[in-house]
Amino acid sequence: MTAKFTDNTERIRILPGGLAWAGLAIILTLGCSGAPGSPQPTQSKVLRLATTTSIRDSGLMEELLPLFEEASECRVDLIAVGSGAALRLGEKGDVDVLIVHAREAEEAFMAAGHGIRHEEFMINEFVLLGPVDDPAGIKGVEPVEALRKIAARQYRFVSRDDESGTHKRERSLWQRVGNKPDWSDYIESGEGMGQTLMVAHEKQGYVLSDLGTYLKFRDHIDLIPLTAHSKLLNNPYSVLAVDPKKHSKINAGLSDDFIDFLLSDPAQRLIANFKIDGELLFLPTRISVKQPRPTLEPDAS
Repeated sequence: MTAKFTDNTERIRILPGGLAWAGLAIILTLGCSGAPGSPQPTQSKVLRLATTTSIRDSGLMEELLPLFEEASECRVDLIAVGSGAALRLGEKGDVDVLIVHAREAEEAFMAAGHGIRHEEFMINEFVLLGPVDDPAGIKGVEPVEALRKIAARQYRFVSRDDESGTHKRERSLWQRVGNKPDWSDYIESGEGMGQTLMVAHEKQGYVLSDLGTYLKFRDHIDLIPLTAHSKLLNNPYSVLAVDPKKHSKINAGLSDDFIDFLLSDPAQRLIANFKIDGELLFLPTRISVKQPRPTLEPDAS
């Protein structure tokens, strides 16, 4: 069956009392559309998707997945973890398809023969946040120099320290600084982005965040974006299909359909128009669109 991807505004139904997966993941069971009394989808019509917590928290999947489920007459089981954990799920064959944002790790996954498709489909950016009074004086500074100034005086910095895409990007920036963070006020939360932002807020420290989670939390934290826009803060998201030859459980057909869907014009336009708190969040990479940058300056109040 060839799926036709058409517009639909129905939202995902998230079952109450979501399950904890291996103490890390949150599984959301997303029901298919179907006629009343129709049988539940068989295993062959279930797609297991691992995605980042930032994508889950943004709400984007609640817009995209019902379109795919209806067109493909399937159910998508979504597991939200950091990019590193998502890639490990793919290596073990515990999921069919991944959405992650850790390019070097993605390329290593493909080079090791774990995947058969690797497609970038959207991009946003990371933001370096800090206290309003900015004790390190990094406002408007490019990100590597900003971290160098933070390290020079050992100002408080909060890291996710969880092998997520955000944590991997933070480590790559510190490598450019040339100093491995090692001081008492370098705090490793070991938590997801939302919890890490709250720790940084409570400790009034600096922190690297993906844009989406910051926009979700900005009304609840006394932290503001400080550094200048930079290519070093670009945050591309890719979708990867796990190689079915390595794992007998892999649903290769639905994985391929799902990737085609994310690259399709309807999905790309939905991504282009997706907003958090009135701000456009993602830039699709498979269609040409013009988007203003999000308004990242703090409110005058």
